Amino acid sequence: MARLNIALGQRSYDILVEAGALAQIAGHIAPWTRRGRTLWISDSHVAAHHWPRIEAQLASAGVEAHLHIVPAGEASKSWSELAHLIDWLLAMGVERSDTIFALGGGMIGDLTGFAASIVKRGCDFVQVPTTLLAQVDSSVGGKTAINTTAGKNLVGTFHQPKFVLIDPQVLGTLPSREMRAGYAEVVKYGLIDDAPFFDWCEANGRAVLAQDCASLEHAIVTSVAAKARIVGEDERETKDRRALLNLGHTFGHALEADTGFGERLLHGEAVGVGMVLALRYSARRGLCETRDADRVAAHLAACAMPVTLADAGVTADGNALVDHMRHDKKMSGGTLPFLLLRGIGSTFVAHDVELDDVAQFLDEQHRVAAPAPSL
Repeated sequence: MARLNIALGQRSYDILVEAGALAQIAGHIAPWTRRGRTLWISDSHVAAHHWPRIEAQLASAGVEAHLHIVPAGEASKSWSELAHLIDWLLAMGVERSDTIFALGGGMIGDLTGFAASIVKRGCDFVQVPTTLLAQVDSSVGGKTAINTTAGKNLVGTFHQPKFVLIDPQVLGTLPSREMRAGYAEVVKYGLIDDAPFFDWCEANGRAVLAQDCASLEHAIVTSVAAKARIVGEDERETKDRRALLNLGHTFGHALEADTGFGERLLHGEAVGVGMVLALRYSARRGLCETRDADRVAAHLAACAMPVTLADAGVTADGNALVDHMRHDKKMSGGTLPFLLLRGIGSTFVAHDVELDDVAQFLDEQHRVAAPAPSL
C-alpha cells in the first residue's frame, strides 16, 4: 500500500494505491459520502464487472448509490455523451455539494471530470480508475476533455479530483491488449527523466504484464509518484515541465486520428509507437544514439506492442499525419513543440521543429521494420 499526495495548495489531494481497496471502498470514500447518496459514472463493461459489489458495500454502509452507464469505447468521449451525462446529473438533482464518482478507464475519467467541472459551475469528483493506463496516468493531474471531429482532447478543462483510489487487483478483469497499452505509459516515465526505472522495466516488464503483485504495484506507485511530482511543479502546463508528460503523444495523437480514435489503435498503443518515433526523430537530428531508439522499440515489441507505422496500421503519408498535428491544442503561433530526447531518461521540449521535416521523417518511417524483440 502507498499513499501519495499531489501538492497543489487548496487543490491538493491524495492518491491511494492498495491491492484489494475496492473491497473496502465504502470506508475509503467515506469523506465524500456524508450526504448519504452518491452519483457514479461507469461504462457498460466496467459496470458489469465491478458495480454489483460496490453498490452492495455502499448499501451496507447506508449510502444510496445511483449509476449512469456510458457505452464502452473512446467514441463515448463526445459532445453527445457529455450532454446525456449532464442531463442525467441534472435530473438526479445534482448539487454543488455533491461528489461525482468516475469508475472506469481514461474515457470515463475524462468525461466525468469534464462534466463535473461544468455542471452547476463545478462539482467535486473522485477517480476510481480500472485500467492500467488510467491508474498510472489519466486519473492523476486534473486534465479532463472530450474528443471532437477536429481532434483528440481539444475541448476540456483542468479540474482536479478530490481523491484517487487505485486498486491494482481490478486489473485482473482487463483484456491483455488493454494491459499492454497501459504499460506504454509506465515506460514513458522511465524515458522522461528516470533511466534506472526504464532499466527496471526492461527487467520486469513481463512480470508487470503478468500482474505479479509486487511488480505491478511498484510500476504503478513509481509512475504515479513521477506524475504527481511533475504536476505539482506545473499544474496547468504553463511551463515546459508538465509538457514532458506528453512524450509520444504528438506523434501518437496523429496516428489515432488517422485510425479513427477507436479499437484499431488504442491510445496507449499509439503513445508507444509515438515514443519510438520521438526517439528515432531525435536520433535523426543527432540528439541521441540510434541504439536508444532500437532499445526502446525492442522492449515494447517484446511486450507484443506495435512499434512502427506498419504495426499500427497507419498508411497515411507524412503530410497527412502532419495535418493532424496542426490541430494539436499545443499549437501556438503556427509552431508545435515536440518532446524529443537526448537519450533514455533525458526528454526535453523542442520549439524549433519544422513540420515539413517531420513529414519527410514520417515518410521514411514507412520503410522501417519492427525490431527482433528481446526482453
